[in-house]
Amino acid sequence: MAARSKKLVAAAVLVVACVAASAAAQQRRIVSLVPALTEMLFAIGAGPQVVGVGSFDKFPPEVEKLPKVGALLDPDTERILSLRPTLVLTYGSQTDLHKQFERAGIKAYIYRHGGLDTIFQTLHDLGDATGQRRQADDLVRDMQKRLDDVRTRVRGRPRPRVLLVIGRQPKTLREIYASGGVGFLHEILEIAGGRNVFADAARESVQPSHETLIARAPDVIVELQAEGMFKSDDLAAEKAVWSTLTSMPAVRNKQVYELVGQYLVVPGPRLAQAADTLARTLHPDAFK
Repeated sequence: MAARSKKLVAAAVLVVACVAASAAAQQRRIVSLVPALTEMLFAIGAGPQVVGVGSFDKFPPEVEKLPKVGALLDPDTERILSLRPTLVLTYGSQTDLHKQFERAGIKAYIYRHGGLDTIFQTLHDLGDATGQRRQADDLVRDMQKRLDDVRTRVRGRPRPRVLLVIGRQPKTLREIYASGGVGFLHEILEIAGGRNVFADAARESVQPSHETLIARAPDVIVELQAEGMFKSDDLAAEKAVWSTLTSMPAVRNKQVYELVGQYLVVPGPRLAQAADTLARTLHPDAFK
């Protein structure tokens, strides 16, 4: 009888704990200024806790219904405070904003760009902050498995030298930005079976001259474009602007690719999809 009573007490304690955890989750009010972190919150099941998002948040579709509160350069502090958040997700460079939230007694999660390990750790952190740690752990394991699947697909194949372009002026080759040898874009390019021509640059992005690009002699040029960067009907023309650099093997051999999709450039839950897209572009035969 005593053993049965202990079991009943334990069960009651567990129910109370679950109810308390559920109530705490309902009381969380999160504002996210970082699109990648917004995606993470919804991916781990913490979407109902989000009460405001940044101006550039587009995914998942549910964010379109939420109040927009500015972004990296123009956060609307008054709007954020009016939403009565208990947690605000911010960029590491928003130091003045952090001080304002500290004075207001609001906790801030400060995000800084990094590689895959940073992304996985951020997911774990958000899981802890929202009561969704198990879901976050499951998501990380799934992402790692999908990345391993891409590695397996391209293993043993020749690795082309790739120029991974992440920005430039439309209709011209001015102000080109390419992936350097640090960060998640460089890492998923390596996973996808490519060799970054700027792997030796110890920073996330580089702004090379035309002379440098020619000297690096990429075998393949891949441009990553978020939706809206270039007009869809201009993609062929945007690809054609590279024709002025015919001394590069990628241009000479018609190995220039325009890939469009926000998932390609956001360091969030869809990065395994981005790695798969890159791998299919560089090694199409591996997916037949």
